[in-house]
Amino acid sequence: MPFLEHVLQQPAYGWADANGKLIKPSTKQLLKEFCNRTNVFTTKKNWLPFFSWLKVLFLVPFFLGFFIFFLHWWTIVAAFVYGMIIMGTHGTIWHHRYCTHGAYKFRNKFWRFVTQNLTINIIPEEIYVISHHVHHTKSDQPGDPYNAQAGFLYCFLADVNHQPISKDLSEADYARVKRLMAHTGVKANTYSQYQYWGSYAHPARALLSWIVNWSFWYLTFYFIGGPALACSLFAAAGIWAVGVRTFNYDGHGQGKDKQRDGIDYNRNDKSINQLWPGLVAGEWHNNHHLYPKSARSGFKAHQLDLAWQYIRFLNRLGAISTYKDSKQAFLAKYVSAS
Repeated sequence: MPFLEHVLQQPAYGWADANGKLIKPSTKQLLKEFCNRTNVFTTKKNWLPFFSWLKVLFLVPFFLGFFIFFLHWWTIVAAFVYGMIIMGTHGTIWHHRYCTHGAYKFRNKFWRFVTQNLTINIIPEEIYVISHHVHHTKSDQPGDPYNAQAGFLYCFLADVNHQPISKDLSEADYARVKRLMAHTGVKANTYSQYQYWGSYAHPARALLSWIVNWSFWYLTFYFIGGPALACSLFAAAGIWAVGVRTFNYDGHGQGKDKQRDGIDYNRNDKSINQLWPGLVAGEWHNNHHLYPKSARSGFKAHQLDLAWQYIRFLNRLGAISTYKDSKQAFLAKYVSAS
């Protein structure tokens, strides 16, 4: 069986039926799977999906504090910019274009560390990266961990129900996981540690990274704008943490064919270019599916790509040594030829 066919932990309801058709689980099945996979009392191997949502729960007090105590016009503006633009763009820069697709390379580990921690730490790299490789291989097919055709909740709970790596990989397959993650700077468990924890990352290192990152950013925001700014921006991170889990459902047309001539050129799946995610996060999703390894996906004049602007800026500083840019290839194939 090909590696990407079995690298993810299959949900209890399965990916496909006996005829190879997508299984669309009920709400009850999805919620049961979510509860089972976040139950660390059943098995410690559930620690990573539990940890992923624990971060979201820890942001709830900031969210409540923002609305109860710190709701002013300037905190609303700050929260909007941070949650919608800065957090979204960082997700594209770090998790999407670098960690998954290796669209550019850092000059050294320092700049990689800076970029990794540009914002409040929310999404574990391991959950995002491996599953996203599967997503591109099986986009909108059974086995796609966030297949929009199975419904909103299927995508929303995907980081727990569909995206974690399998807990029983062979040593050879785990070595392939390590190769896919090696450039991210996240230190790998040994194979015996993977068998014990069921993950690439070690919980102690993940916990330490979380504490240091959140402490640094809370103190930074506090010194800049006091508790009002700190609480507001952490609240914004919480809103983003929930909102980002809805993206692939919308980014693949909610499971329907919503592609438009002259806008969406990749017709191998249901991905679409959306104006809002494109403008605020550089996520021109259909373009990205055409050229997944490109450090830029805003190819047309109106397609603002803030993630690309950051990558190009660091390249000019000498912090990024090389990058791939598919704009000219896109224009030659899809614009000049039309």
